[in-house]
Amino acid sequence: MVLLEKSGIRKSNYLPPATALLWRLGVEVPPPHFASFASTASVAGLYFGVIWGTIMWLAVWSSQAASFASALFSAVFAGVLFGVSMAAYYAYGRKKHQFPAWDSLVNEGDAA
Repeated sequence: MVLLEKSGIRKSNYLPPATALLWRLGVEVPPPHFASFASTASVAGLYFGVIWGTIMWLAVWSSQAASFASALFSAVFAGVLFGVSMAAYYAYGRKKHQFPAWDSLVNEGDAA
């Protein structure tokens, strides 16, 4: 964490609630700035798509008699768009701050 703290990135940015929760549960995942593009896009997209799709179904789509297929397509599309956007954001931060590979930090014993 020392490397991320010294970078000037806000803690809420480098340690989002989902990552903090996983760490408390004993799941060892890298902070988003150190995770791969694909894993960040997948996790963020799935998380967002499920939550946003559920909220939209309950609040809007069910009362509009939207088909389940169109609701599912919209939720998947929104999830993919959000996931890729978040992965690009974290990849940009990783490059901007010139963070080393996560494996090199773990091997040194200085995990982020």
